[in-house]
Amino acid sequence: MVCVIDKMIEYFGGDVRRINHALKVYGFATTISDVHGVSEKEAKVIGHAAVLHDIGIKEAERKYQSAAGKYQEIEGPLIAKQILEKSGVENSVIERVCFLIGNHHSYQKIDGLDFQILVEADFLVNIFEDSMDRHVVESIKKKYFKTESGIKLINGIYLK
Repeated sequence: MVCVIDKMIEYFGGDVRRINHALKVYGFATTISDVHGVSEKEAKVIGHAAVLHDIGIKEAERKYQSAAGKYQEIEGPLIAKQILEKSGVENSVIERVCFLIGNHHSYQKIDGLDFQILVEADFLVNIFEDSMDRHVVESIKKKYFKTESGIKLINGIYLK
């Protein structure tokens, strides 16, 4: 995992905001994963996906002059695959991580606990970074949060 984090930091080249975002999402994702007792392989997928979920943003901005989620989903998987392959990550993990990165803004495609955890962790960070109002947070919770630990976190951090 450390190797992938190092490569993400190197890739973002001093973009502290994006590096911090990735590390915060990783922190929430691993916290939720630990509570749910996911398998070792699921934990690897979740960890790598959390660290690399926005890795396509630089290419999206370069190609489309936009950081919109749809462009991140287009550009992110290939970059993530290259980083993960260089880090020696097994192919089955790479395949799932790339699927998650390529769909992490497409909430209707959530198809497993790993995807759910990634989405909840990303929202937990975005709520703060985007200074979302309480009513927006309540709406996000109702619409997107499913895990017991994710709900506990959103309630404890933002809805007390």
